[in-house]
Amino acid sequence: MYLTMPVTPLHEKLLAAGARMSEYLGAETAAAFSGPRQEYVELRCGCAVYDLGWRTKIVATGKDRVRWANGMVSNNIRDLPAGRGNYNFVLTPQGRIVADLYVYNRGDYLLLDSSRAQAARLLEILKKYIIMDQVELTDVSGKLTALGVQGARAREVLHDAGLQFSDADPLQVQDIAWNDVGVSITRMARELAETYEIWLSPEHAGAVWDALVGRGARPAGSEALEMFRYAAGIPRYGVDISDKNLPQETGQEQALDFQKGCYIGQEIVERIHSRAMLHRKLSGLLVDGPPPAPGAKIRADGKDVGEITSAATVPAGDGDRTLAFGYLRMEALAPGKQVEVNGAYAHVRLLPYKELA
Repeated sequence: MYLTMPVTPLHEKLLAAGARMSEYLGAETAAAFSGPRQEYVELRCGCAVYDLGWRTKIVATGKDRVRWANGMVSNNIRDLPAGRGNYNFVLTPQGRIVADLYVYNRGDYLLLDSSRAQAARLLEILKKYIIMDQVELTDVSGKLTALGVQGARAREVLHDAGLQFSDADPLQVQDIAWNDVGVSITRMARELAETYEIWLSPEHAGAVWDALVGRGARPAGSEALEMFRYAAGIPRYGVDISDKNLPQETGQEQALDFQKGCYIGQEIVERIHSRAMLHRKLSGLLVDGPPPAPGAKIRADGKDVGEITSAATVPAGDGDRTLAFGYLRMEALAPGKQVEVNGAYAHVRLLPYKELA
């Protein structure tokens, strides 16, 4: 049976704005407008607005939701204050990563946020572990969508467009009114650029988009977002992280809490933590050549020391640089160390790539 690719609530608005469309993380959205290079510059130095309709939103209700969720994910949900969120992994009993997501405490419910590409599997896994718990999971992606606003001028443009909010910590949610419409705003934890998400009902997404563009925000597509995620050192589940990986291998320590109680996969995570028995870790690489293909071997001192997971060309100053993610053995992880990929030199880099202009 032929299945149509889901489209985001902003699909018609993006088409009307001249976007080139493509699939991105489980939904059809804008790939580019004026061009990904210019859009990337706006994401870093100006103000860009982009579609986040390729995210999925799942609501967890029921009196056992907090206890149940705390036993399902790798971060601390039990002590998460209302209006706050954190980043998480869902693990197998063997400690392998089967999904990543954000979890927000919204008071009388939890909001789970992941990509649409992960939604079906994530729901299947989570529902499998609702046994005697009073927990109900509801996919509300049809009722709640999101926009991203990012760049050095993001806060200024948001305020100019009438989206008034106060300074807040990353992953803190503020509920505000915009032209008598209820929306929520949260700031993401990004080192290279101020990044905000606006959560709202789909019927109002177009009006907010127009208001932001009218105040100087430049539309950006998924190709520019991909460039930014490389520069910012943000690995993607299904590309740089998979069910072959253990949490500490990914370098995403913000997804782990070593003080919380039992959760699925905790024994393996704690064993690695207490015994310092990690053999490889995800790293950045600056490659002197074209982007190597996933699986390309990384060599140092005449032997294989890792492999590439993904790579891309990213604007840097007046030229381009090839940035890559790769898993490296611990002995090869020294920042600045020279390695080889496909016969080309590469240098190990800490993430994010702060030297990129």
